[in-house]
Amino acid sequence: MADVTVIGTGYVGLIQGVCLADVGHDVTCVDIDEAKIEMLRTGTSPIFEPGLEELLAKTIASGRITFATPDDGWADLLGDIVFVAVGTPQADNGAADLRFVRSVTSAIAAEATHPFTLVMKSTVPPGTGHALIRRTLADAPVDIAYVSNPEFLREGKALEDWYRTDRIVIGSDTPDAAEAVSALYEAVDAPRVITDIASAETIKYASNAFLSTKISFINEIANLCDVIGADIDAVSHGIGMDTRIGPDFLRAGIGYGGSCFPKDTRALDFIATINGYEFSLLKSVIEVNNRQRLLPVIALVRALPHLHERTIAVLGLAFKPDTDDVRESPAVDIVPLLVEEGCSVKVYDPIAAEVEIPGATRCATVWEALDGVSAAVVITEWGEFATLDWERAAGMMTSPAVVFDGRNCLDPSKVEAAGLSYMAVGRPGAHRTGRSG
Repeated sequence: MADVTVIGTGYVGLIQGVCLADVGHDVTCVDIDEAKIEMLRTGTSPIFEPGLEELLAKTIASGRITFATPDDGWADLLGDIVFVAVGTPQADNGAADLRFVRSVTSAIAAEATHPFTLVMKSTVPPGTGHALIRRTLADAPVDIAYVSNPEFLREGKALEDWYRTDRIVIGSDTPDAAEAVSALYEAVDAPRVITDIASAETIKYASNAFLSTKISFINEIANLCDVIGADIDAVSHGIGMDTRIGPDFLRAGIGYGGSCFPKDTRALDFIATINGYEFSLLKSVIEVNNRQRLLPVIALVRALPHLHERTIAVLGLAFKPDTDDVRESPAVDIVPLLVEEGCSVKVYDPIAAEVEIPGATRCATVWEALDGVSAAVVITEWGEFATLDWERAAGMMTSPAVVFDGRNCLDPSKVEAAGLSYMAVGRPGAHRTGRSG
């Protein structure tokens, strides 16, 4: 078993460290955030992910995982294989901000006292690996091999995706290093894609861009369904039966969010532009997604006279269920737009409890959020909303009592049977109700 260091205990780094420890490797997780490290040492996860805290406790008890800060000295922290899993946020121009990647790579290269393999787990643009090799690793006092090993984790299903992934992508110009990284995943039964560094980096971006394209495409079809009277549920089911297309990512709604799709599509568009290529399709994907999250506001403006006098409930802040992550969530755009319209806005999310959105009132329960509102907008497909007692909700809401189903996750018949006006995305009779005003 290997001696592994994981730098960065955010979403990707923590999952990687805990899972590698669980399959038998000795892992040291390093982060500059001392409070986070102390929390992890007690077995408390700083992020919500189903099953993670239990696995964290198990690996701590086994003694196979420890936590440290760089203050302990890089020379004593670096194992034979070192994963870099720090953040690559979006810069103002749309590019990936690589300052944390460059900073930590420079630090460990300068202080290393023994040869090791650096594995890039952070999502970085094609060309980053070779640039780091030329500018930083080539001048290190020891030999450092470089491997690109992108992650393909879905928030809310990250542990399942780690152990039962579709593929393990490994890019390197050093065959021995690629083989060593592949061996780390011996317990994972999945195909290996062994390739060069730039191709591995591109696979990650292209995968997210393609899935984003699929989402934006079905949302455009849903918007067409609203115009011509077709049912997007039947349409998406019918086209998803084609094995060349498949049913995944064909759920119409108010668009994608999270830490990956929005950032990675913009970064890939920037990469294309800076290299002189006009990626027209990807620009359209981004435009469609930005426009899609305006639909609830457009519908309510048309459906509710004197909207500025109304109180609206926004149900869900997380960008998807089973996570507390609100990065690039549609709610982050929709709530301020409703506030700008003059609405009083109440918000509720069962998990994302620490997030505050200016201008909105946080509620402790869904019933507190629905009390006295003229409309409810479902942003996140939480099971709690899908199974909600809409008869009870109708008794608490005020006329005209509108429900906008931004994820097409509710049963329209149950909502309408409760006497509520139902609107959705591409469902017959639903969204057009809002447009008729």
